[in-house]
Amino acid sequence: MLSRRSFFRASTVAAVAAAFPTFAESADETAGKASSLPAPIAALPSFAGRVKPFTNEERLARIERAKELMAANRIDAIVLANNSTSSMYFADISLNGGERLWALVIPAKAKPFVVCPAFENARAHELLSTGPFGSDADVLTWQEDESPFALLVRGLRDRGVTTGRVGLDENMKFVFSNSLAQAGPQLTFVIATPVTAGCRMIKDAHEVECVRVAGAATLAVYEAVYRSLREGMTTTDVRHLVGAAYDKVGLPGEASLNIGTFTANPHGSRQVQTIREGTILMMDDGCVVEGYTSDITRTFVLGKPTDKMRSVFGIVQRAQQAALAAAKPGLELSSVDGAARKVIVDAGYGPGFTYFSHRVGHGLGMDMHEWPYLVRNDMFGWDLDPRLQAGMMFSDEPGIYIPGEFGIRLEDELHITENGAELLTPASPSLDSPFG
Repeated sequence: MLSRRSFFRASTVAAVAAAFPTFAESADETAGKASSLPAPIAALPSFAGRVKPFTNEERLARIERAKELMAANRIDAIVLANNSTSSMYFADISLNGGERLWALVIPAKAKPFVVCPAFENARAHELLSTGPFGSDADVLTWQEDESPFALLVRGLRDRGVTTGRVGLDENMKFVFSNSLAQAGPQLTFVIATPVTAGCRMIKDAHEVECVRVAGAATLAVYEAVYRSLREGMTTTDVRHLVGAAYDKVGLPGEASLNIGTFTANPHGSRQVQTIREGTILMMDDGCVVEGYTSDITRTFVLGKPTDKMRSVFGIVQRAQQAALAAAKPGLELSSVDGAARKVIVDAGYGPGFTYFSHRVGHGLGMDMHEWPYLVRNDMFGWDLDPRLQAGMMFSDEPGIYIPGEFGIRLEDELHITENGAELLTPASPSLDSPFG
């Protein structure tokens, strides 16, 4: 699940052919033929299958690590409910119950179990059968006129958790967390983030490779779309191009495009916009490989940039490199933001958040935005050691946004290594040659 935008794959070759008939061989051509696409998109290679799937052994190791963190944080169990990305991380199961409680419960000293509606019992066992629990999965079911919350509390009690602290997923619905508190007044419910983020914020080599391939695919799509743009196209037209490009590379993904003055808003606008010669264009978002997402922004111009555009691009480029240079294990998370912000403020685009209006980066992994965050005074309220560690992964995305004129942002994936940091994608060289 992505934290900022939902992915789509609804755009098809047929939509592109309809939007851009000049690219098709004829009106009667089958929409699926590559010849109906702009040449740069038709030439895209497939990125599907380049990374091996995660194994049940890897997921069981994650559960053991979670149990270690539970012990360290005095948490007796964690509860992951509907649509928690962490349930995919630990058990390869998506808990899609809507208003009905589905939950994955991982006790610190007992076997995990699942709570689901009784009519979903067969489906739950089917979903769990290929995961780390296999056919031995413990599934507790509740009828429509029974309380799933009381059932979950009984499940904990039967596994030795009668009192103590139970961690709840930070994205759990309030109606679920409140009902659990009422069903288990003898328990203390706390946030599970020290365990879930404690596991997920440190990526292993397999996870890093997923994001690396996702980034490479995203850049390939961006470049193919960039080389297919024409004056007069709208953002709707470009969305169709992006959909067709991700179909070609074989991955679910999307990209938003904002144009001209709309780029001065970091996340742009939903208004339909039209490409004009000489205007700034900003493309953002990513794709998913084995559950892990990229998040990349490229800024470029159709035609010739102005001197001011080139100057601002150069400042942002230096800020991105300053963040990269500052990122080293053991340093405070805020130091990376501070290094990029100093470059921008010293160049006259300050003070503070005046023109660089957001943090320099966010954690990246199975969610497009996840723990930890590169900013001073992080306000989310759990006891995270605010220091960089090898294996962490972030966006590195400084920007300058000038209201009424334009904005420029460069965003690549930043991986903390044992001795420093690396960008998983090549940085953009210039406005004139954004992909080198």
